[in-house]
Amino acid sequence: MVGNTLKAIGTSVLDALLPPICPVTKEIVDAPGALTPKAWAGLEFIAEPVCAACGHPFEYAGFEDQLCGVCEARMPRIAYTRSALVYNDVSRALILALKHGGYTDGVARMAQWMARAGKALYAEQTLVVPVPLHLRRRIKRRFNQSALLGRALAKQKNLQFCPQLLDRKRNTPTQAGRNARARKRNVAGAFMVPERYRNNIKGAHILLVDDVRTTGATLDACARPFLAAGAAQVNALTLARIVKLTDVTK
Repeated sequence: MVGNTLKAIGTSVLDALLPPICPVTKEIVDAPGALTPKAWAGLEFIAEPVCAACGHPFEYAGFEDQLCGVCEARMPRIAYTRSALVYNDVSRALILALKHGGYTDGVARMAQWMARAGKALYAEQTLVVPVPLHLRRRIKRRFNQSALLGRALAKQKNLQFCPQLLDRKRNTPTQAGRNARARKRNVAGAFMVPERYRNNIKGAHILLVDDVRTTGATLDACARPFLAAGAAQVNALTLARIVKLTDVTK
């Protein structure tokens, strides 16, 4: 009781000295992790109908298990991908604040959004695996934002969090500014399942977690070694995704 009281007092003092700030609007908010009404209004949550495979939203409802044109032309290695938000100016600001600004107060709430978006992806013994950063980049950033989201998601859904199951063996240049083909080449062969964990993969359901899906090239490159190691299925869940109604391949 005394400890909780002292903690509450400490939090109040800290909030008075360093009040919590909305990562999008930079305005003062009531509590750490909170957003202003303006920021909330700018978030675009993805809801059905979506492509049954990659999760790209449709403007109008179609038939059950409908696929987008890209997935009809070539089914992705990842069975099902779902995302919580459309990647727009507001979600971009939120993700950049987490990724480069150290804004971790909102991770639990972001994971809740992802948990709702991925409600159909949780099978028994699902292993949650974040898209890994290369060691050099992880040291520079101090943390892997995908791992923070994955750990929070696994905790909320009572799933196994297994960041050790996938390594980034090559420090690839940033994907920013590259088209779909260049992104695919950039991450080709960049990921591997460590030999000592290959037996853990056989027959497993893998849930890859990342912050943003752009073309799906990184997620696809992560899925390859899992499927080669005998995973029963690889799904993916991201906080946001690029949505371009005229061209979903870019």
